[in-house]
Amino acid sequence: MNVALWIAAGLLALVALAGGVSKSFVPKAKLAAARGGGWTAERSAGFVKTLGVLELLAAAGLVLPALLGIAPVLVPVTAVCWVLLMAGAMVTHHRHGEPELVAVNLIYLAVAVFIAWGRS
Repeated sequence: MNVALWIAAGLLALVALAGGVSKSFVPKAKLAAARGGGWTAERSAGFVKTLGVLELLAAAGLVLPALLGIAPVLVPVTAVCWVLLMAGAMVTHHRHGEPELVAVNLIYLAVAVFIAWGRS
């Protein structure tokens, strides 16, 4: 079980890292033109960058506390926060008529629930 939790947390951290880097450092116009990024055209650059920073923090929070043994309770807390983020992403992608991205976000949400349950 511990190995499965580490794998799940590592994979989800990579997803969060990729999303965080793109939202934090890629220009908003380029994100809006990319597949699944149309929602960024309706939001301020500050909002998009804030989401990116939150995803970067999630990437760290899913792995580092358990890895370093410092406040490991932050791992399930981060996973619950990721669940909330994915719920918002699912609503956003649904409103934009992107059912395949809703499904992807549902998978990420399920992985986060598994991590939250397993690490609490």
